[in-house]
Amino acid sequence: MKRENKYIADVINRRTFLQKSSLGLGSLALGSLLNPTALIGKSAPVSFPNFPPKVKRVIYLFQSGGPSQLETFDYKPTLESRHGQELPDSVRMGQRLTGMSAGQSSFPLAGSHYKFARYGQSGAWVSELLPYTSEIVDDLCFIKSLHTEAINHDPAITFFQTGSQQPGRPSIGSWLNYGLGSDNENLPSFIVLVSKNAGGQPLYARLWGNGFLPSKHQGVQFRSGKDPVLFLNNPDGYGNGDRREMLSHLKDLNNAQYEMFGDPEINNRISQYEMAFRMQTSVPEVTDLSDEPDWVFDLYGEDSKNPGTYAANCLLARRLIERDVKFVQLYHQGWDQHNSLPRGIKNQCKATDQASAALVKDLKQRGLLEDTLVVWGGEFGRTNYSQGKLTKDNYGRDHHPRCFTMWMAGGGVKPGFTFGETDEFGYNVIKDPVHVHDFQATLLHLMGVNHEKLTFKHQGRRYRLTDVAGEVVKEILV
Repeated sequence: MKRENKYIADVINRRTFLQKSSLGLGSLALGSLLNPTALIGKSAPVSFPNFPPKVKRVIYLFQSGGPSQLETFDYKPTLESRHGQELPDSVRMGQRLTGMSAGQSSFPLAGSHYKFARYGQSGAWVSELLPYTSEIVDDLCFIKSLHTEAINHDPAITFFQTGSQQPGRPSIGSWLNYGLGSDNENLPSFIVLVSKNAGGQPLYARLWGNGFLPSKHQGVQFRSGKDPVLFLNNPDGYGNGDRREMLSHLKDLNNAQYEMFGDPEINNRISQYEMAFRMQTSVPEVTDLSDEPDWVFDLYGEDSKNPGTYAANCLLARRLIERDVKFVQLYHQGWDQHNSLPRGIKNQCKATDQASAALVKDLKQRGLLEDTLVVWGGEFGRTNYSQGKLTKDNYGRDHHPRCFTMWMAGGGVKPGFTFGETDEFGYNVIKDPVHVHDFQATLLHLMGVNHEKLTFKHQGRRYRLTDVAGEVVKEILV
């Protein structure tokens, strides 16, 4: 260290001293404004939450690929009665189509292959494909009027997760981590779980990235198998004592580098190394499901015993929020049925229905649902006409950003409630539209955050998750 300090002294002349001092003082001043309690161990700006939160944690069940609302929750008998007839021009109104169906000379309406019925005291319509979800409709808040501008998967998913169709912005979980900090010192505040072997459209790590926020706010992906977090375990012949000693020396080197350059990312790097060390104990404990009783596996389904499946990830999500992980994001691919939709969506519902409903039931019976928000939905919906050839038993559906359905459950949202309405053709929103930014603003509001105040200055501009739009959907709030 003496040699390093001498080197630092040698390289700092009058000009660099003034330059680095100004940077250091400026960083300190900015830090005191954004995070006045950082010096006493608090990681979140004291201005957040802005008001008492309705929920403390979020589990976001993202169904990647765009589930068809017309086979799940948005019942349209008109499509059944007019099956095979042309989509009226007065309904489409020249709206944009994807390149996959824009060349079609015919747009035949396709009624759902599956039957719907009303369930619960709320009388919510649910498809026969979702028998377990039908049991919990009185705990769910359906939004049937979601809409977005994005018409293709990557920009649409990126829009939902970051507030922009262009990559590079921070994800929802990163924004919450930045604004609210962590409630658990031994686990990341933002954890991502991806269903194994699900197929479908690719997912990219930038969907849970920190963007221009400090790197400590990025999501940490847990994988199935013996190494849930890559490079976390010690190599053979290397013990925790060795790692502790290595981290101590590494911290000294990083501190010396910080003194030289004043880059706050160096301190983020130090904190991430320390978190990784603590996770060596906490991660194996939380991912070991052997202490769960048989009735829990029966509730979530047989797949819950198989690490990395959607069901196992739903169960793991419950274990994570029990340990005060603030934001758990599940991704399940495979909902992109451009053809053979009746068979494809049946398989998807079979893989996800029981576990999704089980998660809500499990949280409720443990008293956790009242301060946890569960979200289910994809990046857009599907068209009411068939992409490709329509037959009596088979059809496909293209992407449809004009209207689709999501559901939410938990603290702060009205249970057994349906908001928004689409036309009889299931093509346009006709009542209470909800934009992607409205959904994001509402999610932040439930966490006690005013979406207009959670900002970060980057390249001369103040950014936020909802960009320059977004209204809280107050009608769905308790």
